[in-house]
Amino acid sequence: MLRHVGRGSSALSAERRQPIEGSRRSPAVAIATQPLWRLRLARDVPRYLLYATCAWGALASARFVIAPPRLRAPVVTAPNGPSVDLAARGYAVLFARRYLTWDAAAPQQSEAALASMTGAAVAQDAGLTLPVDGTQHVLWAEAVQERTPTPGRHVYTVAAQTDTSGLQYLTVAVARGADGRLAVSGYPAFVGAPLTQPAGSVATGGEVRDPALTAVVERALRNYLAAAPQELAADLSPAARVALPATPQTLESIQSLAWSSDRSSVLAVVQTRDARGARYTLGYEADVAELHGRWEISAIETDPTE
Repeated sequence: MLRHVGRGSSALSAERRQPIEGSRRSPAVAIATQPLWRLRLARDVPRYLLYATCAWGALASARFVIAPPRLRAPVVTAPNGPSVDLAARGYAVLFARRYLTWDAAAPQQSEAALASMTGAAVAQDAGLTLPVDGTQHVLWAEAVQERTPTPGRHVYTVAAQTDTSGLQYLTVAVARGADGRLAVSGYPAFVGAPLTQPAGSVATGGEVRDPALTAVVERALRNYLAAAPQELAADLSPAARVALPATPQTLESIQSLAWSSDRSSVLAVVQTRDARGARYTLGYEADVAELHGRWEISAIETDPTE
């Protein structure tokens, strides 16, 4: 009996020492080492980046306060071709006025007026010898032609209306020196008038046959000529800019009404009368547009903003 029990105990102990199938094992833990400076750097980098961003913003703000940016003036490109010298043109007109205005009883006045304008190649009196008696005055003068034979030298044709010799055409050569000063660079010359031809008819896009448009144009021109802004506003577009005439007139009739070649405006020939009874035949161009079945006017003859 004792041997049997002992043999059984040995068998049981052997069975307990066998591993149990399907049992779970504990996870393995691996320990790695890193330098301490690397850990501190990873922790402090976001904070340093934030400090740097704040410092950069403060420097930028200080720069705008000390030296704010300034807008650069736009670069204007000169157009092709010779430039218009308004000063030289006006100088030529002034010379023509002085040259054609004289009093035979006081020749020194005419010579003194011309001496300040002539150059070294022209006599002080511009070669003008006055008659024994008489006077002449310029009623108006205007430059009507210009040519530039050489850079810096302009030749103008000046139309001058005088009280004794009628309408005269005088060419005046004006040069601008290296220092920018103007001078008459040659003797003047009497010339003929620029070539002209009779007025021609403007090419149109056909007669206006819309009764509604005709009524709007006639009403607008009537109020425009009468200098009635409140009544005129009823036929104008919201963006219209119109400058009323200084002398009101009465619209008597519209002689013709035609489309422009691009059909964006109408050309009206009208008969008017002023307060003194004088009658005029005038031509007006009105920009028109149809909006929601209604005609509106955006401009009459001129644009006061240009």
